Order: sequence, then C-alpha cells, then structure tokens
Amino acid sequence: MDALDRSMEESGADAYVLIGSSDNADMRYLTRFITTDPVVYIRKRGEPGVIIVSQMEYDRAVREATVPVMTRADVGLLRILEEEKDRWRALGRMIAEYVNGAVLVPPTFPYALGTAISGYSSIHLDTGTVEAIRAVKTRKEITYIRRVQKATETAMEHAIDLIGRSKPKGGLLFLGKSPLTSERVRSAMHELLRSRGCIARETIVSCGEDTATPHNRGSGPLRECEPIVIDIFPQDEESGYYSDMTRTVSRGEPAPEIREMYTAVRDAQDLAAASIKAGVAGSAVYQAVVDLFRDRGYTTGLKGFTHNLGHGVGLEVHELPTLGPGGDALMAGNVVTNEPGLYYPGTGGVRIENTGVVTRNGFRCLTRFPRELVV
Repeated sequence: MDALDRSMEESGADAYVLIGSSDNADMRYLTRFITTDPVVYIRKRGEPGVIIVSQMEYDRAVREATVPVMTRADVGLLRILEEEKDRWRALGRMIAEYVNGAVLVPPTFPYALGTAISGYSSIHLDTGTVEAIRAVKTRKEITYIRRVQKATETAMEHAIDLIGRSKPKGGLLFLGKSPLTSERVRSAMHELLRSRGCIARETIVSCGEDTATPHNRGSGPLRECEPIVIDIFPQDEESGYYSDMTRTVSRGEPAPEIREMYTAVRDAQDLAAASIKAGVAGSAVYQAVVDLFRDRGYTTGLKGFTHNLGHGVGLEVHELPTLGPGGDALMAGNVVTNEPGLYYPGTGGVRIENTGVVTRNGFRCLTRFPRELVV
C-alpha cells in the first residue's frame, strides 16, 4: 500500500480526486500529461489512477500520459449536462457517480467543485500527500534537475561576464556606450535560457540598496563597488523541473561591511552543506546557521538573516521539504537549496544559493559554479 492509498484508508475515502492543468505540479507528477486545459484525475483505492479529458485531447493523452485515459463522455458528463444546468454541479455529479463513495481532495481543490461533490458524496480534505511524495526524487527526476541546473549556470556565467566586462563611469557600469542595467542583464539571461529550452520568470538582478530586500527584482543601472544579487530559477520546458541558484558579485571592491557579510554567508553555506543529510531535521540545519550568524554579530528576524535557509526544488521552485524553523527530518532523495543570506538597509544584502541532493551520508551539491565576490 502506497502513501496515497494509506491516506485514503485513514480518511475513510474511496478515491482521491484532483483537477487542474499541468501547471498544477501534483497533476503533472501523477499523469505526466502536459495540458493548458484542466483535466480530472481520479484514483480509486487500490487501483491505478485515471485521467478524464475532452474528446479532442483523448488521442494525445493516450500517447503521452502515464495513466489510463477516459473521455468525459465515457464517465457520463454529456448525459449529466443535459440534466444539470450548472457546470460545477454537473462535474461534481460526474465525479461522485464514477467514484461511488467518499472522496479525498487536496487543500488546493476548487471550493465550488468540492461543494458540488458534497451534494452527492462525503468529501474529505487531504493534508498534502502527493506534495510529500514529490519531495523524494527519483534518479530520473534528479537528472532532469541537473540538466536545468547546467543551463542555469551557463546563464549565470553570461550575466557575470557582462558585469565583468563593464567599465565604470561616474559610479555606473557601462557596457559599450550604454549603461549596464538590471533589465539588460536579466534579458540576456532569459534569452540564453530560452535557447536551451528553459523558461525564466521574475529573475532577480538587484544592486546596492535594492539588495537589502531579498526579493527585490532590481531595476536601472548597475553601479561599481556595490553588491549585485543575481537569483535565477528557470524551468525546463520539456520536463517541467526547476533549479534555483543565487550569486552575489561586485564590479570592484565593495565596502568592508559587504565583504564581511559575504564571508559570513559563504561560511554559513559551508556549515549547512556539511550538516545536511538524511535524518537531520531541516530546523536543526537552519538553527546552526542562525547560531553562526549570531556569533559573527548578525541578527535573525526583520534584519540580517530574514528567511529560511532553504526549500525543496522540483516541479515547483518552492516545495517540500523546508530548511527553516518548522523543518522536519530530511530524507534521502530530497533536492533542496542551501541559501543563507544577510540583509541590512543602508548597507545592502548578500545571498549565495546552491541546489543539491540529500543523501544518507550527506549533501551532493548539483551546483558547480564558483563563489567569487569581486569580478
């Protein structure tokens, strides 16, 4: 009995139901079917799951999905639509009739559809079983992540090369006759990633005071001798998997405070990498970094170290497990980030992020990119 069957048994449900497009990571994981339109996934207890698609998508789904495929007509939706005017009620009745028992749904399940199903069957809320299953990666999944990580490093190298070739003029960085801007670096990275089959969104290229806010995307000209935080998390279009990577660089020697922060962040990342292994709680690894920063005179909270140490990476860029105050025991096969950072308004911010695999004996880092502050 696998985890999903156990969840159904414990809740008293007869089937697990999910609805969504392949933008839903659980749906893509369970079916491997790529679609922009929502489909219904139903797995009865003790049986393989099936997806229910439109007639138009049936042939393609049969070729591409990793589970059996049925059409809406096969499960009676066309007949039900003749009797039910409300589409949510019709869809809920279709699911209830097919399951013929109690239904288990994930926390993200549409309220309207859940309400419709409850008119015909009892409905139970799952706590995130599929998300927990996805947290432990197979060798094939790790290969997918390694592939997008290689593309990520190529894009990072290109960005840092642009910064390294720039020339300071009046405190600003110029490449050729034009200022080198956050937008220009971001666009160059995205273009390179597209050529390698990856999509990047919301890439961070922030500079100076902007780096004191961890997720400030950055805008305008980059400046010499100030921290530049580059955080990129592209998705491979073919596999759907992400990687995540951050580097902090400076064109010219930055202020001593930034140099000291960089040293502390690098040392914290090394400490975390040495601490991560299966069976160790994510909260314990996080606390070790908090303690290191405290010993160096840095705070944790609204300033200083303001976020978790890391998170899972897979079909979502942020998924289980968590390396933070609430982090549970890590498991072999988890793919996680290791991204300590320090942020102080008026001074700036520093973050370094690697992605790697949790093993029984340690942390196998997938990121092979150097950590150098001054370029």
